[in-house]
Amino acid sequence: GRTNDSNSEDESFDNVSVYSHVSEAASSEAAEELANERFEEKFEKALEQATEKSAQTRVQALQSICELLMHRYMPDFVEDRKMTLMDFVEKSVRRGKGQEQVWGARLAPLLVLQLGGEEGMSKAMNSFLLNTVQDKSVGFDARAKCCTALGLLNFLDCEDVGELVQLMQFFETIFAGSYLRGDDKTPISVTAEAGTLHAEALSSWGLLLTLIPSGDFVSLMTTGQHKFPSIKRFLGLLESPHLDVRIAAGETIALILESGRAHDENFLEEEIGELCDAVKQLATDSAKYRAKRDRKTQRATFRDVLRYLEEDISPEINIRFGNDALTLDAWSIHHQYSALCSVMGPGMTSQLQENEFIRDIFQLGPRPTNTGINGNAKTKQSKLERHLVNAAAFKARSITRGKNRDKRSAVFT
Repeated sequence: GRTNDSNSEDESFDNVSVYSHVSEAASSEAAEELANERFEEKFEKALEQATEKSAQTRVQALQSICELLMHRYMPDFVEDRKMTLMDFVEKSVRRGKGQEQVWGARLAPLLVLQLGGEEGMSKAMNSFLLNTVQDKSVGFDARAKCCTALGLLNFLDCEDVGELVQLMQFFETIFAGSYLRGDDKTPISVTAEAGTLHAEALSSWGLLLTLIPSGDFVSLMTTGQHKFPSIKRFLGLLESPHLDVRIAAGETIALILESGRAHDENFLEEEIGELCDAVKQLATDSAKYRAKRDRKTQRATFRDVLRYLEEDISPEINIRFGNDALTLDAWSIHHQYSALCSVMGPGMTSQLQENEFIRDIFQLGPRPTNTGINGNAKTKQSKLERHLVNAAAFKARSITRGKNRDKRSAVFT
């Protein structure tokens, strides 16, 4: 009799354990569904407010939409409202003023990142973003954000090297405003706001550089075609009075050397001495007229650049998220990651875990699947995930990056 009682007790405990597990799983799913509903309600409310007559209300709505997309991967929900959202981007950038243009430009790459680089989206937005960057009646901040958006959109959705080169040449017309004058003096007319615009254009130039095959890049830098600025131009940018221009120039010099060395290990060897002298000065700068925080940021950046110039060693950073990790071990990967962080902000960690497109860019593989109580992975795929699985030839997977650049690349002509 005691044996039977014992078995009965064991069974009852086992049942409680199973029921508890089922209850927890159901509770977790319910909480997730509730969270999704709240996000979607906030999103719908922001969509309504984005059509209001009040410019302040529209700005707040665009800001809310951007923040929701930074923190939440919701591709199917966004797909169903794609045309409306693209219309908001165009209207706010073309017709808005100030902060409305800023947030409209910030929304553009967020849409593409949510929808997996859907073909044609970026091209549809390129035209009015380019026009806004060139419009000198528009504020520097809005023009800078349009530069950032253009760089990201074409990094995510442009497969043609010729088109990338044309856009890089356009970005140069912007940051050329910080080039040294004929007498080797820094231009005194560049304000801090203009410096921010020049730095964003320079960073976008560098982002697109990470997509140019190294053999093509060396040809563009060293032949008489003058497709790209000489290294002397970038050396001059290190003398800018604006920290963000100096840092963008230093990182771009590292990107240039990394790409060139992947094709020819002696690339720009004759310039290294002068580059090292200029970089070393910034890596040890203790000028009191610079803010203490600026000096610290500058020294940290240029120590890394100097080490790369002298020893060919890139800074290495490991980023952990969930059970995954991403290693940034080349200047190109650093630059790509920083560019995506600039648009994703504090939501970057969750996007690395959930966003199939971003995982694809960094070759992280499929996102980890959730498992139920029987250990069976959930197999339901969103429309976007199916699209990504089928897009085997997508540029982000096939284009060479960092240390994996193809040294046999055909020279672009």
